[in-house]
Amino acid sequence: KLLYLAVHQIKNEINDNSSTNIEKEPVFVETEIASFTTKIYTKDSNRQNNITITCSTLNDTIVENESTFSFSNTVGKATTSKGYKKADVIVGDDVIKALGGGNCQVSTTLYNAVLKTSELEVTERHPHGKKVNYVPEGKDAAIAHGSKDFKFKNNSDKSLKIYASSDGKTVNIKLALLS
Repeated sequence: KLLYLAVHQIKNEINDNSSTNIEKEPVFVETEIASFTTKIYTKDSNRQNNITITCSTLNDTIVENESTFSFSNTVGKATTSKGYKKADVIVGDDVIKALGGGNCQVSTTLYNAVLKTSELEVTERHPHGKKVNYVPEGKDAAIAHGSKDFKFKNNSDKSLKIYASSDGKTVNIKLALLS
């Protein structure tokens, strides 16, 4: 009987301690506020690679309320050590091969999702030197690390989560508020 009481007491202590020592993740309710998809017309494997890396880096990014998001700061510079490859990029009126070709399609897709909601305010955006084929003219957002960025401010009272993905045929962005 004494052994039974000791074992029972130990079990209760373990249960009591485990319930107070376990840190629980906060539970958020996500509300989608915007999404946008662009079609990938070029099947260049280097460009596809770069889009995949950029979407992966951008995916699950949280932008706190009243904070400003920077595409360049979030994604960083396209380097070979990150796996980026040379693909077509627009520089002025010219198309050249450079690391990170395809990243502008991701920034442009994000830009168009941001335009769909009044809770987000575009604070920096640059057009390409020539028209791109994946959005109507004037709806693009060129980026060049160190000189051109795409930025927006989260003016909502909630955190924003960015979902970014590519299936090789499209670039998909979804924006959700967390509460």
